[in-house]
Amino acid sequence: MGDSAPDFVLPDQHGRMVQFSDLRRAGGREAPVVLFFYPRNFTPGCTREACAFRDEYEQFTEAGALVVGISGDDAESHARFAAMLRLPFTLLSDSGGEVRRLFGVPASLVLFPGRVTYVIDARGVVVMVFNSQFRPGEHVRRALDALRRPPETAAKVHQSRQR
Repeated sequence: MGDSAPDFVLPDQHGRMVQFSDLRRAGGREAPVVLFFYPRNFTPGCTREACAFRDEYEQFTEAGALVVGISGDDAESHARFAAMLRLPFTLLSDSGGEVRRLFGVPASLVLFPGRVTYVIDARGVVVMVFNSQFRPGEHVRRALDALRRPPETAAKVHQSRQR
């Protein structure tokens, strides 16, 4: 936390290459981003998590934030997953796990890709990290709490955790 989020390029669910820094500037202004890494499309926990972000999507947009999901699934799988669940946000394909490594997302139970959510403020600084493989719905609550927190409070929370 407190570090600048790394920039990267990945294909979205439509097969288009998306640069993270450009995505953050969509709409002509820098926007906060909720970036959630999840293990796999169509699994029970990941479906619950994606639906929880979908169900609270209006809360995220009211906070001015973009929601972006990332897993190792390919663009075609993402397209089916997004269509089936009617997901209103972007899904990115990190098939080689490069972005997962760039963000330091740990594996869970040694075998599974981890489930970690990052909130990145409008300046591109990571202000919240939540790591929980077995509480997919909690990711949404934590992300919304971080977005609602005043920027100076987020900085104090970060400073107190560094000590």
